[in-house]
Amino acid sequence: MHQLRQITVLGHSIRVAVRQGTGGGPPLLLCNGIGASLDLLEPFVDQLDPELTVIRFDVPGVGGSPDPRMPYRFAMLAHGVGKLMTQLGHDQYDVLGISWGGGLAQQLALQHPRRVRRAVLVSTATGSLMVPGSPKVLRKMITPQRYRDPHYMRSVASELYGGVMRHSPHEVLHVMHEHSRIGSKRGYLLQLLAGAGWSSLPALPLIRQPTLVLAGNDDPIIPLVNARLMHRLLPNAHLHVFDDGHLGLVTSAEELAPVIHEFLRD
Repeated sequence: MHQLRQITVLGHSIRVAVRQGTGGGPPLLLCNGIGASLDLLEPFVDQLDPELTVIRFDVPGVGGSPDPRMPYRFAMLAHGVGKLMTQLGHDQYDVLGISWGGGLAQQLALQHPRRVRRAVLVSTATGSLMVPGSPKVLRKMITPQRYRDPHYMRSVASELYGGVMRHSPHEVLHVMHEHSRIGSKRGYLLQLLAGAGWSSLPALPLIRQPTLVLAGNDDPIIPLVNARLMHRLLPNAHLHVFDDGHLGLVTSAEELAPVIHEFLRD
């Protein structure tokens, strides 16, 4: 059962979902992609073993979290997430970040090395210093229009997300619109600004936690070479390449959830 609540962190109201697990291990904190609410990852959470406690949240300006009063950076957001986990009663936790949320997950691992036990980085890269997708793809990604216009989303799904969307672009409506809440345009812009100029590349050797790098072999937004680079530079990393695209964590949840759970159990 998913418990939804609003928690005030550093003066901001944050929408949080907690699925209490049957086991006693550390919880898994999920950090979502840009513009996406916590609802988007519910199909993935449903595939995870019920023994695992899973925590999701909406960053300020997304989903059910109101706009922040001022711009923020990854370091500031990671500080707030640490406060959130403390309020929820967790001194130690694992973190999973997808796409933009993968940058936040890396920042959390760097900033809170004693609290973040393990990290899972999905369809993500090292920020401003990375091998980018094509400019044509990135132009479509930088706008929130795909979250607001289902017809536009369907028209760009194949080119933007790759993987199963190549032959079933209509599935994007089920993935992105039935399981998501739309945030504000300002919230989307502030998420973009949070990562502007940020890069984990020089700091990757400092992330000592066991890390699972998951990447699709057909990801137009984050080319696979980025995952291989991260795998090479992280001291304690395992790379798993799956046959899907940028949204594989959701569209291939049945395949990837057991891989992730096995990594967290080791």
